[in-house]
Amino acid sequence: MTTLGDLVEEELGRPVLPIIADAAHAIARRVGGGAVLFYGSVLRTGDLDGVLDFYVLRPPSTRPGLLSRLIWPDVSYHEVETGGRIVRAKVAAMQLATFERAARGATLDTTIWARFVQPSALIWSQDEATRQRVTAAVADAAVTAGWFTALHGAAGAAAGDHWRALFRATYTTELRVEAPGREDQILGYDRGRYDALLPLAWRSGGIAFEQRDAALRARPTVRQSRAIAAAWLRVARAGKWLNLIRLTKAAFTFEGAARYGLWKIERHTGVRIALTPFRERHPILAAPGVFWRVWRRSA
Repeated sequence: MTTLGDLVEEELGRPVLPIIADAAHAIARRVGGGAVLFYGSVLRTGDLDGVLDFYVLRPPSTRPGLLSRLIWPDVSYHEVETGGRIVRAKVAAMQLATFERAARGATLDTTIWARFVQPSALIWSQDEATRQRVTAAVADAAVTAGWFTALHGAAGAAAGDHWRALFRATYTTELRVEAPGREDQILGYDRGRYDALLPLAWRSGGIAFEQRDAALRARPTVRQSRAIAAAWLRVARAGKWLNLIRLTKAAFTFEGAARYGLWKIERHTGVRIALTPFRERHPILAAPGVFWRVWRRSA
């Protein structure tokens, strides 16, 4: 019988294009990573004209500063020349131990388990012990997400409806506005995968359930229900404040922010703005002038 561990092992071991693997290795060397996870839209679409999403997990040997320990992840933008082209990547970096805690729901955070209950690939790890830790953490993310579907999902609904309700609930805890139907885009990538994942996550997390054809009904105990509801209340209360703090940090520490922003502007408007030393060093101060130039040229 397939287990949650089997599914996660298979997914994380999926092959990726050599150009993506090369970029991941280069970025891991830049930021001091012990493992690199690849996730997001490019994983689903294979569109190398977009921005790749990497999570770089740092080993215990690295010593991040106080700000990085308290407010994670560290976000940066990278351009890597490989395979005769420029590969662009947005990178989030954090300690592996912190990633493990967040994946099992031991922090006031939804972003890690909600992101990594979705498909990802483990492109590289520095050794077998690290690979096993990352694999176990991704499995924990599915268990944590499964627990919260028992709170948000509709009784006797199909697996997709449970996941849809969960993703919508996580959006309400964050300072971001998702377009209507965003959760359907996520599920539409591989509906069969999510159908198989939910009962595996419940079983691994100790949540009893009933299944009749495609309909699933979670049967948590009273004690489990209280624990899940209390955990969600803590997350819901802290979520927006936590996101605001992270956004504020990113505004002042996002390495490569100006380069990333100017590339996005050109991609979406066709207006090319030169990257000057001032804009690279002071992206926030330079932003009004950049917006003015874009507006004038677009007009």
